[in-house]
Amino acid sequence: MANVGFIGTGVMGTGMIKQLLAKGTAVKVYTRTAERAQKVLDAGATYCETAKELAQQSDIVFTVVGYPKDVETLYLGTDGILGAASTGTIFIDMTTSSPTLARELSAKASVLGKHVLDAPVSGGDIGAQNGTLSIMVGGERAAFEQVLPLFEKMGKTIVYQGDAGNGQNAKMVNQIAVAGTMLGVVEALVYAKKMGLDEKTVLESIETGAAGSWTLSNLGPRIIADDFEPGFFIKHFVKDMTIASNEAAQNGFELPGLQTAKRLYEVLENSGLSEKGTQALYHYYFMNK
Repeated sequence: MANVGFIGTGVMGTGMIKQLLAKGTAVKVYTRTAERAQKVLDAGATYCETAKELAQQSDIVFTVVGYPKDVETLYLGTDGILGAASTGTIFIDMTTSSPTLARELSAKASVLGKHVLDAPVSGGDIGAQNGTLSIMVGGERAAFEQVLPLFEKMGKTIVYQGDAGNGQNAKMVNQIAVAGTMLGVVEALVYAKKMGLDEKTVLESIETGAAGSWTLSNLGPRIIADDFEPGFFIKHFVKDMTIASNEAAQNGFELPGLQTAKRLYEVLENSGLSEKGTQALYHYYFMNK
């Protein structure tokens, strides 16, 4: 069996690591704050003191960090994991990051006889906890086939998207759809509340019809229950929408719906709600703006 390492034990990483452990894969982990790894250590993971040490001891390395700049530093910085690992090592970056950076990492890895796949996910904290994530993968097909059994322990829908960067581009497609859907769900529930309807009753009426969606069924009840804790942070969603907007602009087209959602979320981010869940967009409509 390959030695598997995992860097990043946040909301998503913790769920994915626990799925690997529960399904028989031994996992070494690293995170900048060791205390954040305690849940996976209690589940059987082994802790490494540095990312470099983890890379040196692993044949396959998963990474889930915050922002593209974090990915770049982790892989290419002074103590970068790409240079530390042995020839043949497969890295899988599951951070939602820049397609351009994903292509750069893949190219640099290839020169060193190593491999980098970009494999962002969709499904939120629930999908990570239940092993039902959708995983979008770009990079070398042979490397994808080699790690597919591990993907299958974490996700339900695993789709190879083609060349390096295409996993990230597929995730941008996902996030654009999520942004529009979230805006629709939130405005629908705001309308229901302001018109004096019972939100739970309305939700029962519409979630199995044409308005039905994952967002409506899973985050609608959280909104109604005033539960705005993160399955996915607002700050990370703004990051994703920024990446998608930039990629669109660089390729000569506009996405006005995405720009609208991004603007509203930036208001929340600047109002101190950056670490709330994306369903906290609901607050925008009750703010004294």
